[in-house]
Amino acid sequence: MSRVQLALRVADLEGSITFYSKLFNAEPAKRRPGYANFAITEPPLKLVLIEGEAGEDTRLDHLGVEVASIEHVAAATTRLKDAGLATFEENDTSCCYALQDKVWVHGPGKEPWEVYVVKADAGTLAKADAAPDACCGTTACRTPDEQTIDPAQSPAERTFHPGEGVR
Repeated sequence: MSRVQLALRVADLEGSITFYSKLFNAEPAKRRPGYANFAITEPPLKLVLIEGEAGEDTRLDHLGVEVASIEHVAAATTRLKDAGLATFEENDTSCCYALQDKVWVHGPGKEPWEVYVVKADAGTLAKADAAPDACCGTTACRTPDEQTIDPAQSPAERTFHPGEGVR
């Protein structure tokens, strides 16, 4: 199992749930305060809705690829590092009401991507110390101030650290 994830920050969570239920002819797989997700079979999609500020337009929060196992996350981490991409790993992290292992990268437009596996259900949207304006409250989605990579660095040294850019 593997499917693309699209996480949107929406002003009207209930209205968005109604709309996407009709669009995909499916009900949310999980609903919690300020949060809902849809596990769409066709097309294979994990649609995540995170409640934003009232009156704001819907915006992209982050993108992802949900995979079947921690081994798939580890393989993606190795592949991304070997390709020279800056990565940030989170293991046993609480995000989107789930316990997850994940690796983050940023695209050329600074869009955050995660490759993740859901290991178990969790009781909270995000870690208690997470920033409220980042996806699921985690700092990993924050766009780094610097997204450049020193070509003299080996792929293993090209690691993204939230709030520090690439080092």
